[in-house]
Amino acid sequence: MNTQTLITKQHQDNVMWINKLLFYKVDLIIMQNRLDEVTSKNNAVDFLKTVDHFQNQLIIQREQNDILKHEVKQRENMIEKEVIANPVASDHRRIEEDFSLNERLTSYEDLFASLRKELLSFVAKWM
Repeated sequence: MNTQTLITKQHQDNVMWINKLLFYKVDLIIMQNRLDEVTSKNNAVDFLKTVDHFQNQLIIQREQNDILKHEVKQRENMIEKEVIANPVASDHRRIEEDFSLNERLTSYEDLFASLRKELLSFVAKWM
């Protein structure tokens, strides 16, 4: 589906996503710290298996965060080049909207929220 959006709207969306991804990056550090804290107090076999699961999920989330942030920045660079190449009335021009990236960003948010909820429930159980 080819849909176009205003350059200014796309720029605002990019800034919003970069800020959200930075927030999630910090939240990943907080979740890792909570997991480390509860791990220092427990060493049951079932517990350690679950900790391993969460460690892997946090690694995956960090990697996806980096990939998505890079892609949003690439999209922002494309907008910047477009405006530099033709600055006249750039706030009224349109560009193609990248629905696949938007869907991946939204999916990342959903998966992140699910992981956060699951991890905090686990930590609360073992504290």
